[in-house]
Amino acid sequence: MDKVSPAVGTESGQSAGSAPVVAVPVRHPGRWVSAVLIVVLIAMLVNGLVTNPNFQWAVVKQWFFSEPILKGLVVTLELTVIAMFIGVVLGVVLAVMRLSTNPIVSGASWVYIWFFRGTPVLVQLLIWFNLAALYSVVSLGIPFGPEFVTFNTNNLIAPLVAAILGLGLNEAAYMSEIIRAGILSVDQGQTEAAQALGMSRLKTMRRIVLPQAMRVVVPPTGNETISMLKTTSLASVIAVTELLYAAQIIYGRTFQTIPLLIVAVIWYLILTSILSGGQFYVERYFARGSVRTMPLTPIQKLRRRFGGAPLPPAREAPAPNLEGIR
Repeated sequence: MDKVSPAVGTESGQSAGSAPVVAVPVRHPGRWVSAVLIVVLIAMLVNGLVTNPNFQWAVVKQWFFSEPILKGLVVTLELTVIAMFIGVVLGVVLAVMRLSTNPIVSGASWVYIWFFRGTPVLVQLLIWFNLAALYSVVSLGIPFGPEFVTFNTNNLIAPLVAAILGLGLNEAAYMSEIIRAGILSVDQGQTEAAQALGMSRLKTMRRIVLPQAMRVVVPPTGNETISMLKTTSLASVIAVTELLYAAQIIYGRTFQTIPLLIVAVIWYLILTSILSGGQFYVERYFARGSVRTMPLTPIQKLRRRFGGAPLPPAREAPAPNLEGIR
């Protein structure tokens, strides 16, 4: 007598009489322990900030929007913008020079980067501030020939100008390496294709290479901008009345050191937070066409977490537009 095989193709997809599989979620006790520890530490920190009278929050509130602090804040922003502008523009020039096949041009760029990256920015600020000790006058004219215009160095290199020169020229050395890395990240075939179309080296760099290099250049440039915002505090050493020096002048008169330093810290945190947000959106803009799904904005993350909103649809890379590149 033939044996009867067990039933096949039942609704559960299992053999008859077998028990269903019960899925047990994996436990993560370490996550809960670390979360509890973090919450306790945050609670202790907040309690200390609120209950410790030495912070003098009333004094912080008194000086937070005061005129000297706001004027120092404006100077800090001016230094940041001007120094970064000089750094980016000069950095592009130095990066292109560094990649030049001419050994003199490439070597000059290397020496510049070597010097300004190899010496502290504080020392450079002090040298620019005391430049009159080396050159009492600065003149314009024919090299090794007659001078047409002459300036007194003390009048020409004021403290604010010394801060701009020191910060901007130092930043150019770092930005040149960032831009050079971005240029080298572009596939060499892009340059060869542009040359095959008859485009000049300069036009290839401007129309083909640099736009693609921006995706690599933007993130470290954002970091450099945030770093520059904080580095402007070194200008207080040469008596530039930026945010930190304005706070120092006030607490030197009122002896309220900690509250005024807290004022400066809060303003720096506000400005860096704004710059970080701007950096995110700039990176998101230049990431178009290079990723399938764009990174979520903070608003989209909140809607997804609390409102259950679906993810935005994936975006395919657009087809290259080759019209009008000749």
